[in-house]
Amino acid sequence: MDVRKLQKIAVAALEDIKGRDIEVINTRKLSALFDRIIIASADSTRQVKALARNVQDKVREAGGDVIGLEGQEGGEWVLVDLGNIVVHVMQPAVRQYYNLEELWQSHPGRAKKASAEETEETEDSEETEDAST
Repeated sequence: MDVRKLQKIAVAALEDIKGRDIEVINTRKLSALFDRIIIASADSTRQVKALARNVQDKVREAGGDVIGLEGQEGGEWVLVDLGNIVVHVMQPAVRQYYNLEELWQSHPGRAKKASAEETEETEDSEETEDAST
């Protein structure tokens, strides 16, 4: 499945269950392991688990593959591995402590708050960026 379509599905799934502070980081030039990281916050362990499960369910419904799901037993931080995209759903304190946004930024401060509609805009700018490189 195309990474942009997968991103759109994952972000929409997070929005469906009121995921907060959703950010998409393009890691294509930083790592050969995956193209995107999506980070979202949830208010409780129950919501963290529900968000991760919803991402998993929506991706499978769309015909995508879910490689793995880690951290569900604890519920403070759940990672959903979609292959080209890794989704992190975290409680705010855990997110603040690990600060993945800063870790994965090639240019600090350039993380993009995401919504399903903005994903389309990102796709257009990436095509322009790809053409220029």
